[in-house]
Amino acid sequence: MMKGLSTSTTTRRVLVIFASVLFIFLSVSAFLTDLNIIGSFMDSSPPSFLRSGLRSTRVTPRRKLLTREAAFEEPTRIWGEKCTKSDIVINQGPTAPLPTGIPTYTVEVVNACATGCDIHGIHFKCGWFSSAHLINPRIFKRLRYDDCLVNDGKPLVYGGTLSFQYANTFPYPLSVSSVVCN
Repeated sequence: MMKGLSTSTTTRRVLVIFASVLFIFLSVSAFLTDLNIIGSFMDSSPPSFLRSGLRSTRVTPRRKLLTREAAFEEPTRIWGEKCTKSDIVINQGPTAPLPTGIPTYTVEVVNACATGCDIHGIHFKCGWFSSAHLINPRIFKRLRYDDCLVNDGKPLVYGGTLSFQYANTFPYPLSVSSVVCN
């Protein structure tokens, strides 16, 4: 008779523990569902506590656009001056990385001369510019520290665009240091 009594006591204890664990599980599940954490595993929307922060994020198009590194400055022309270095616009943006994983960047150089002039002898401030991807030296090459030559010094016609890609861990800040007007 003792043996039967202890078995029923053990069974009751197991049932009480099981019921307690089930109650705790259901309570935590209800709490997390209220926060929409469990629901987020069932659908693709983020949890409600993260959704409020997503309102401030920008939706970017699938196509990668080039961004302007420096703010556009209006050229201050002296009477009779055909062009200034601000007539050269530099757009730079990230592109797909190399197969080795090194990030690549596309640089676009545009002649936006207001007087319709051709510009040659375009030099950039470029620091210790280097690339893991070979760039045609007739398009862009570093001559020395902080001096890079664009288009082999040849004229970039009015409205003309020149572009190249380079690969490096970080983008180089490029800016126009000097130009010669035709």
